Amino acid sequence: MLQTTKKIKKKIISNSLFKMFSTKEPMDGNTAAAYIGYMMSDVAFLYPITPATTMGELADKWSAEGKKNIFGIPLQVTEMQSEGGAAGALHGAVAAGALATTFTASQGLLLMIPNMYKIAGGLMPAVFHISSRLVGGQGLSIFCDHSDVMATRQTGFAMMSSGTVQEVMDLGFISHLATIQSSIPFLHFFDGFRTSHEVNSVDVLNPELMKKMVDYQAIEKHREKSLNPEHPHLRGTVQGTDVYFQFIEETARYYNKVPYIVQQYMDQFAEKTGRQYRLFDYLGHPEAERVVVVMGSGASPVEEIIEKFPNEKIGLIKVRLYRPFSVEHFLSALPKTVKRIAVLDRVKENGAPSQPLQSDVVSAVHGKNIEVIGGRFGIGGKEFTPAMVRSIYDNLNQLNPKNNFTVGITDDILNTSLSFGENIDAVPQGTKQCIFWGMGSDGTVGANKNAIKIIVENTPLYGQGYFAYSAHKSGGVTISHLRFGPKHIDSSYMITDSDYIACHLKSYLGKYDHLLNPAKPGSKFILNSPWNTIEELEKNLPNNVKRQIARKKLQFYNIDASKIADEVGLSGRINMIMQAVFFKLSNVLPEDKAIGLLKKAIEKEYMRKGEDIVQKNKDAVDTGIRNIIEIKYPETWKDADPENDLQTIPKKIIVQDPQFVRDVMRPILAMKGDNLPLTKLDFAGKIPSGTSKYEKRGFSDFVPKWDSSKCIQCNMCSVLCPHAAIRPFFISEEEKNKAPYPEVIDVLEDPKTKEYKFTIQISPFDCTGCTVCANACPENCLQMVPSETMKTKHGDNWDYMMKLPTRDSIYKTTTLKGSQFSQPLLEFSGACAGCGETPVIKLVTQLFGDQMIIANASGCSSVWGGTFPWNPYTSNSLGHGPAWGNSLFEDNAEYGLGIAKSVSQLRVKLMAYIKDFLAKDLFEKDPVLTSLLRKWIDVFDDRVESNNVSQEIQKYLESKKHLFETNSKKSIFSEFSNETENAMNYIYKNKDLLAKKSIWIQGGDGWAYDIGYGGVDHILASGEDVNLLVLDTEVYSNTGGQSSKSTPRAGVAKFTASGKTTAKKDLGMMAITYGNVYVASICLSANPTQAIKAITEAEKHKGVSLVIAYCPCIEHGIKNGLGIGPAHAKEAISKGYYLLYRYDPNLLALGKNPMVLDSSKPKPGFHEFLKSENRFESLKSTFPDDAKLKQDQLLNDITQRYQRYVAFKGQFDSLLKQKKQKKKN
Repeated sequence: MLQTTKKIKKKIISNSLFKMFSTKEPMDGNTAAAYIGYMMSDVAFLYPITPATTMGELADKWSAEGKKNIFGIPLQVTEMQSEGGAAGALHGAVAAGALATTFTASQGLLLMIPNMYKIAGGLMPAVFHISSRLVGGQGLSIFCDHSDVMATRQTGFAMMSSGTVQEVMDLGFISHLATIQSSIPFLHFFDGFRTSHEVNSVDVLNPELMKKMVDYQAIEKHREKSLNPEHPHLRGTVQGTDVYFQFIEETARYYNKVPYIVQQYMDQFAEKTGRQYRLFDYLGHPEAERVVVVMGSGASPVEEIIEKFPNEKIGLIKVRLYRPFSVEHFLSALPKTVKRIAVLDRVKENGAPSQPLQSDVVSAVHGKNIEVIGGRFGIGGKEFTPAMVRSIYDNLNQLNPKNNFTVGITDDILNTSLSFGENIDAVPQGTKQCIFWGMGSDGTVGANKNAIKIIVENTPLYGQGYFAYSAHKSGGVTISHLRFGPKHIDSSYMITDSDYIACHLKSYLGKYDHLLNPAKPGSKFILNSPWNTIEELEKNLPNNVKRQIARKKLQFYNIDASKIADEVGLSGRINMIMQAVFFKLSNVLPEDKAIGLLKKAIEKEYMRKGEDIVQKNKDAVDTGIRNIIEIKYPETWKDADPENDLQTIPKKIIVQDPQFVRDVMRPILAMKGDNLPLTKLDFAGKIPSGTSKYEKRGFSDFVPKWDSSKCIQCNMCSVLCPHAAIRPFFISEEEKNKAPYPEVIDVLEDPKTKEYKFTIQISPFDCTGCTVCANACPENCLQMVPSETMKTKHGDNWDYMMKLPTRDSIYKTTTLKGSQFSQPLLEFSGACAGCGETPVIKLVTQLFGDQMIIANASGCSSVWGGTFPWNPYTSNSLGHGPAWGNSLFEDNAEYGLGIAKSVSQLRVKLMAYIKDFLAKDLFEKDPVLTSLLRKWIDVFDDRVESNNVSQEIQKYLESKKHLFETNSKKSIFSEFSNETENAMNYIYKNKDLLAKKSIWIQGGDGWAYDIGYGGVDHILASGEDVNLLVLDTEVYSNTGGQSSKSTPRAGVAKFTASGKTTAKKDLGMMAITYGNVYVASICLSANPTQAIKAITEAEKHKGVSLVIAYCPCIEHGIKNGLGIGPAHAKEAISKGYYLLYRYDPNLLALGKNPMVLDSSKPKPGFHEFLKSENRFESLKSTFPDDAKLKQDQLLNDITQRYQRYVAFKGQFDSLLKQKKQKKKN
């Protein structure tokens, strides 16, 4: 029999208070934490960081809606410029007597640490809610482990751990109660994504219950200690060696009380709700000999294994209150029979003999006859399943159990890993499990969250949902894992035994051969495809899919949801169609009731977008239900020939793949990265150049086809393509005839060359179908056609074209047309279809990419541009290309400055040595090398010329390599017999420094305007020869569209749900005030010519340059989509919404006006323009009284801005006129 608190739960749940104070609702962990933080606080200060961001967004939304907390007022929510700023503001708030909270994760939490020491040292109540996420080392990751919270152990904060969504609600509340009474600040943490984003059935605490449990006298005492001139005092003093030690020790009495205060509140909470918690909760056999100790969501699969094997003498201790760690309470929870303990840490402290929790447990059982071993699990969000738990208990049963083990990976270097067996079905009996394979931006995830809500709120069933995402911004894989059942479900791992699988994109069947592996025999499989007949399915289904369908006797259905979506006017949005199919086939609710509830959900979700959108979605539901086709497949499918399986990767490509792609990237693309052993990953997270070209996603149903008869060869399609999937080429007649399919290559004469013909080539496997090129073409010579008609011939021709020489000397590369014949060294990124950021950086790489170093701030551009194992930055035929690095979000400017200083110093050192070599006449017998080196010295600071001379020197030294390669392992400081050879060897070794580098420090407006502005300002004042590129989407586009200081007035964003009340920060004008900074404001989508001119001038400028690029973004809610981004951007410029200009301080010395306004006077129609973006239009439905006022104020903002710039330009006109007049006089 298991020893547990479940009997207590059943007894108390019958109490009438339970129903009075609780309602069951589906919500995720972040919502639960936000609800508690909102209800229990006066103020909140925050800053967006994944996966914690939605907590702050919800708090801001509720505040804007006027929802009251338990104190009878809306929470005051303030978005700060950084997490450090949030912690500082919170410190001030609690010092002034408020109850304060914040929400953060990972590096954000680390930025708060200095203030955490101050808050704890001052004995000030506060609660930090943490969606725990790893702290990036060799790479950034948004998934959970405990490296962030473990870094705060010394701060003096009490630490409370929650492992389920319900616990987030309950223990978050208890944390607030305990901090008020104890005066010790609390850090309440739960696993990022695994718990923060898991949707589950939650008993929501009623505000009346919360009010009854608050210690109001303790709140009064806190306020009595506040900073107030009516009872003044001084705090935050400077202390000397005489008293500091004593003050530290004096606080021990407060900390000693915390465990008892927390347990007291846990007991009171149980009396009122029926949910009993203890500081250390034990579950398992009353005479357990083997016990696992763990914190967080990892406890759930351990608990399931204990319940699966009730007769084994095994147990579990869930750690709730981690700091202060009460040895007394830990030992009282531990059965007296325990012989061995396995402590599981979700963190690795490199160099430590044991991990943090293990060290605490070892200390707690010191002197007891108990063996403690440690292990690591789940780091970086790695799956932790019942089968892995079973292996841990089995390890404890060994004669010599493995210590410091890992589970969930294959460690073939140090052999720390435990092997584990087949999946163990440990979910509660009666649970139905469903998997939905969707695509980012198709609405699948949102629809599944709605499904959970409908089921939980309208049936006695419990629900759970977890959502896995690929790294691509949109168009990537999403996998929704939904569970429903008569018992509460806390299975914190992916589904391995499914009753229902839906595949929303037919191409997944050929990419992911494990898609149907979880399907139970006789379960249902639903496919979205145009293959409605058995003949079509016979032809197109991979044979391995056929075998699994037939051998498992699956109930197989097909629906052409994509066609239905097009017919009802919802192109690409198949979410509601597939949800209707789910409700019809799952029988979880009566069909009529389910469809009715689904339509109500549609009204609630889409009403703000207009009645038309609501009706289209309803029509999609009705049409979808009528068009489900059950497939009666033949028995012969069971024996479908394995030789004819459609492979994820054709064999011909596998042979050609580089080793990294073959050994690392391909398994990850096939979603088998969890199986990669350590020996395959021995490169500290580095990615070789150009790996993205090997993916070939090919997910778009439509791609452009070029009509050469209309083409004017402007290359507009290429310059605006976000993914470099359409390019112009110069090709000879001979080359055309050698192409795989010359018959589909159309060519045009070009006036600049007779040897080559002009052609446009599309890559149908890399195109995302965004339609930007087709819509931007001035002559309408690109038409979207079914991709299947293009893939074979045009795909092979693309591969052929990529091997042809780059012919970029026929036209000047600084012109719109000429720039596009240069190889783009950014290609096939993971950005959204229609992205406005990638074309800008792609253009920069075409101009300077061969000698470019990029410091990239964390954000959208680091995710689509730097997610392992995809590297969209590629190299040219010489192997040269952008070298890309990322440090953090907040320090990117400083990181880039460090790169620039390092490169500059290394080149100066090389120059010094070469000058020394020449002074010593070491090359007197080699006039060619002497001449080249002197020439290099002359052009040292010229990027183009130094690059040209560098190639000459390298080519020459290659020809002489045999003279000095024997000395290649020696230093120039060694004694060589031939000093000349030694010098040549040194130059050759440092040849990568000969060419001047082009340093680009780039990132989004969240970095440049907010968290990183201090660093940006320092760079602007430094005079260093670097280029700052700000990708201005006017929101935090990576974390979901939060407001930044770049967000315009009236713009609806997260944290400004009622429309931003202040004007957009004028970063450009602020930079101009330095006088020596080149500043440009561009919009490539609207005016490519101006953008090219500005970028070229910026790079040429000797000093700091700042280029601010307005980028249309999915977060803007452009009503007709990003496909019309360029046309929409032109409207933005013409109406004055965005201003184009260039400020070149070099012009003043030439007697010219440094300020060039490239925008003309704003045209009428500004308010009409605002209607085309949901971020402005939605304000009319949510806050109609504010909408007109704020939008009128926005018009005033942009009018005054234009007038300021005209006046500023006029000042220089007057100055130059005066100078000219003086000169004449």
